[in-house]
Amino acid sequence: MSIEKNLNSIKSELPASVTLVAISKTHAPEIVMQAYDNGHRLFGENRVQELVSKYEVLPKDIQWHLVGHLQRNKVKYIAPFISLIQSVDSLRLLKEIDKNARKNDRIIDCLLQIYIADEDTKYGLSNEEAIEVLESDAFAEMKNVRVIGLMGMATFTDNTEQVRLEFRKLKKLFVQVKQKYFTDCSYFNTLSMGMSGDYEIAIDEGATLVRIGSNIFGGRPYCAK
Repeated sequence: MSIEKNLNSIKSELPASVTLVAISKTHAPEIVMQAYDNGHRLFGENRVQELVSKYEVLPKDIQWHLVGHLQRNKVKYIAPFISLIQSVDSLRLLKEIDKNARKNDRIIDCLLQIYIADEDTKYGLSNEEAIEVLESDAFAEMKNVRVIGLMGMATFTDNTEQVRLEFRKLKKLFVQVKQKYFTDCSYFNTLSMGMSGDYEIAIDEGATLVRIGSNIFGGRPYCAK
């Protein structure tokens, strides 16, 4: 398996309007460096501890995204350096990010994670909950977070039409939120949807950012310690 070949192949397929986040979870730093040495700088992790450990040993020009469920008590560990938190699934979490961003004299970009899948194991806000966050007094008072878009994870299924409809609903919400709350905000431009198994459908349905791991790095070494 050639990470360089996989990465170049995927990048050659992506429209110029779509950004690739290479999901490096469970892969060792030296594996990540193979993608880095090929010019890639945008990586995603789903666990805070693993993210911090890689940040400490890998080049500092890497932009790190947190894509997994984030516990409020762990925000402080990534607040000094994180480029984007894709998985904001509650107002309480957004408040904690704002607080820690202020402590670090930063503005942290975030995506609201929307629950679109027909699976109990997925996290995310309902459409109604997302609107409640955006209309809340607490959000209006936040100065150190910037919501730049939405993220969603489709159902893990072979039913591509179901996946397509889930992505389409998320794109519809994205447009509605943009028009109502961020009309004059050019920074609200990120719709993160699509992973290794469904990113092509996601792009068809309007994704501006895709999260691809196994198609770049191969299968994850789950048994590695």
